[in-house]
Amino acid sequence: MDRFEGYTALVTGAARGIGAASARRLAAEGARVLVADVDEETARETADSLPGARAVRCDVGDPASVEAAVAYAAETFGGLDVLVNNAFARDLPDEDAFEDEREDGWRTQLDVTLMGAVRCARAALPLLAAGRRGAIVNIGSVNAEAYFGGHAYSAAKAGLASLTRTLAGSAAPRGVRVNQVTPGTIATRAWATRQEQLAALADRVYPLRRVGTPEDVAAAVAFLASADAAWITGTTIRVDGGLLAVNTHFNEVLGEWE
Repeated sequence: MDRFEGYTALVTGAARGIGAASARRLAAEGARVLVADVDEETARETADSLPGARAVRCDVGDPASVEAAVAYAAETFGGLDVLVNNAFARDLPDEDAFEDEREDGWRTQLDVTLMGAVRCARAALPLLAAGRRGAIVNIGSVNAEAYFGGHAYSAAKAGLASLTRTLAGSAAPRGVRVNQVTPGTIATRAWATRQEQLAALADRVYPLRRVGTPEDVAAAVAFLASADAAWITGTTIRVDGGLLAVNTHFNEVLGEWE
């Protein structure tokens, strides 16, 4: 497929995992992709494996870094059609009780996971609007809708879900669509040393009897970014193997690991 022939895309947190898979999928369908990540070396390795892609260091917690990355996209590709907000802060471990959680963990999550997407959207919106076919796809989490641990991360992702809806309303008159993909457990490198736990989740928690892959998420990202979703905005696609729809045992399984 060449759904993105002539399109340009900026993907944050794209050095590895869901971001890298999204960059690969968009590039495979014809897009010129800017692989943006705070880890510039790995971002460059990912970009080098994709036709026509470029890499740029981007710290979404730093407004100047975000603005520079978007400016680089404009200078390199002549515009921007797709923004994928995937970058997030790795969750700091919860303390014994909610009231004991550190404020710096909350600040980091809100500043990177939520405000990072705000900064990227704010910087990119004029470019996205210029072509009247712009699309923003935010990467959310099932944690925004149910309790799976991680108070700060969950709150930040819930804020991102709200941002998706409100920005969809304000960006629509400018021809820009804003949607979200909500993944469940995805087999990224964070789970590399916990294969038994992944197997337990797949068998006992997920109705489809497997956890997700980065490519599962990337497929939904590509759909929402494409003209196939031209009349879809302000919505969320769950890529969670049925977790939120029918599961009741996730936290029970987590409790067995403690």
